Amino acid sequence: MRIDKYLKVSRLIKRRTVANEVADAGRITVNGRQVKASYAVSEGDVIEVQFGQKPLRVKVTSVEPPSGKDVAREMYVVLEE
Repeated sequence: MRIDKYLKVSRLIKRRTVANEVADAGRITVNGRQVKASYAVSEGDVIEVQFGQKPLRVKVTSVEPPSGKDVAREMYVVLEE
């Protein structure tokens, strides 16, 4: 699954276009590497997103699309807020 789509379905970012813009601005790193919106996310990846002055680090636990919005939080584990 592409990282922009992953951020949208996991509800870390509300819209896919916003996730795409954040990736193009260079504010997303995966395992310490800056990535583009087309990066393929896999289980075990550590994603860091810069939201202004607050970085958010999460570990990917699942890349399967959730069946509902209440289970979207099970797609990742927050490491640092």
